[in-house]
Amino acid sequence: MIKNNTKRFFFRALLVLLLCMIGVSLFQASQYQIISMLLAIGACFPIYYRYEKKQLNSKELVLIALLTAIAVLGRFLFYMIPAITPMTAIIIISGICLGSEVGFLVGSLSAITSNMLFGQGPWTPFQMFSWGLIGFLAGLPLIQKILRKSYWFLALYGILAGLFFSFFMDVWTVFSIDRYFSWQRYLALLVTAIPYTISYCFANAFFSCLLFRSIQKKLQRILIKYDIK
Repeated sequence: MIKNNTKRFFFRALLVLLLCMIGVSLFQASQYQIISMLLAIGACFPIYYRYEKKQLNSKELVLIALLTAIAVLGRFLFYMIPAITPMTAIIIISGICLGSEVGFLVGSLSAITSNMLFGQGPWTPFQMFSWGLIGFLAGLPLIQKILRKSYWFLALYGILAGLFFSFFMDVWTVFSIDRYFSWQRYLALLVTAIPYTISYCFANAFFSCLLFRSIQKKLQRILIKYDIK
């Protein structure tokens, strides 16, 4: 399994969050949209920084690129069906099988890569962070162990991932309207998005359970065959 360094990641992430909070206090409320976008970008930075400094195995890079491509393909093939996509499931499975850092990379890279087809914008950093965090948490040792053992927990994680993604992206939607956060508007968006959120949660749970064992077996063979650790 590709090694993790979660303590270092959390330390750097907390440092970035602290800097962003200081930035918020220095700007007027009208700039919260900009600060929130910088916060999302900054939260992605620690993982990318570590991989920039790390002596990477080219085989590991190819594997990450392959999983990212599969996730993007999953989003593209199902784009005609609102909220139904296997992309999040593939991100979750990547985290479970290869660890939290790879899960984060596959999630965030899938967001920015697939948006080359669906449209880039200020929402992209939010998608990168939210999908990346979904993959990262799935790869944490304790959660990873639980999800490997039971389809019920895997389905539950898919549902929670869908709720988190929808709730988090609605924060961006509120900011995008007039650069000001309103709880009333946020709650209204959550209510109107209920059908979409339910469909997305169901898709995450269904595709995670459907694809997990087959992808896990193939990844295990690749890790052994090419000696990726």
